[in-house]
Amino acid sequence: MDDNREPQRPGRPSRRWGVPQWVALPLGVGIGLVGGLGYGLAATPQYAATSYVMVVPQHAGDSATALGFAQAYGRIVTGSAVLAGARTAAGTGEAELRKHVRAATSPDAPMISVTGTADHGPAAAAIANAVATSLTGTADRNAAATGVRLLVFSPAVAPSAPSSPSVALAAAVGASAGGLLGALVLLVRPRDERDRPAPAVPAPAHDDRREQHNEQARAAV
Repeated sequence: MDDNREPQRPGRPSRRWGVPQWVALPLGVGIGLVGGLGYGLAATPQYAATSYVMVVPQHAGDSATALGFAQAYGRIVTGSAVLAGARTAAGTGEAELRKHVRAATSPDAPMISVTGTADHGPAAAAIANAVATSLTGTADRNAAATGVRLLVFSPAVAPSAPSSPSVALAAAVGASAGGLLGALVLLVRPRDERDRPAPAVPAPAHDDRREQHNEQARAAV
């Protein structure tokens, strides 16, 4: 027997309880804000102090030589020879001291910056000054051969504020990162099922047979 009931179309998934796509953006901002705020509150503030060491030529007109030695001595600031002489004044071991010291040189001036970092300002300044003093002592022992001497041009002073990001800045960075991730989720998320065209449903086969039978009956008449 022919079934005259209308064929059922494949149902679309119900989105009554689904989450709107736009929620990804504020959700990402909120998660990033909480994460950044938590990091800013939990992280230990870091202080940085910088001491400047100048390379002085022993003979006038040797500025190029002084500049070259400044580059060379800048590379050995974190070496064992320099750090070993700074351990006592810095109050820490050589391996730990290496983690809290960095150096930089200038391509235009024969000067070396020695930066010390620590959990509080006076310790950071003590580390920078101890390493700078040890560097000058190491270099001056070879002054007769190199033709240059090093002197501490500007000693480090204890900073009054930490150099690490503040809580507000950490929260802002976290919120920005979370918002960016939320926007990326919106871009890569598949389109809503409601935006897709409904698939075409072919007519039932029994309807085609009935139409063919009617045409044959009309032709016989």
